[in-house]
Amino acid sequence: MERIYLNGAAGLKLAADVAGHPEDQPVVMLHGGGQTRHSWGELTRTLAGNGYRAMTVDMRGHGESDWCPEGDYSLDRFVEDVHGILSDLERPPVLIGASLGGISSLLAVGEATHLPIDGLVLVDIVPRMEPEGVQRIRQFMSAHIGGFDSYDEVVEAVNAYMPHRKAKPRSSEGLRKNLRVGEDDRLYWHWDPAFISGDRTPGSVRNVERLRDAARRIDVPTLLVRGKMSDVVSEEGV
Repeated sequence: MERIYLNGAAGLKLAADVAGHPEDQPVVMLHGGGQTRHSWGELTRTLAGNGYRAMTVDMRGHGESDWCPEGDYSLDRFVEDVHGILSDLERPPVLIGASLGGISSLLAVGEATHLPIDGLVLVDIVPRMEPEGVQRIRQFMSAHIGGFDSYDEVVEAVNAYMPHRKAKPRSSEGLRKNLRVGEDDRLYWHWDPAFISGDRTPGSVRNVERLRDAARRIDVPTLLVRGKMSDVVSEEGV
């Protein structure tokens, strides 16, 4: 894969991995809050091997993208980042967004006029999400904001968060790309702690009507993918 940097809002640089031939149909993947571009690693390789120009992006404050100096992680800023990403591309892509990446993509497409994209894929995201599921995610992120003593502790935390997983990770190798080592030698998630603090963080549950209005105006082919055991997207939400 090739590493590139895209232009987000207010001059922030967004790290991205790209695979596939430059002239193939581009597909841009945006991860959920608290994740990194590596969430799409397998899909990136699959798409590149099937004739697509696959691009997976670290959203602002996540992974190796810039942190916002003002700690502004509001929905409007993430939407502006989507517009910045699209302006860097030579041809319209298909947007694939999970959770926060899906919200940002939905708003970018639904609130703009003739946004240059060929399709939209929303992964486990709808205008009306289940508050309990959203809160469970926030609690998991907040619970470990002070970091971890070891990789084993990280694995234990993830296993406790997803007890229904049949195949639990036996090692921390798959998690290392989502972690950073702090100056105190503790392990921290690879995102800006300001992302989940204050009033300027993404308020998906508080923006139901805005999301519904945007969804009504989407005029490109759209696919919704819902996790079978999702506690964020219900049948009613679908």
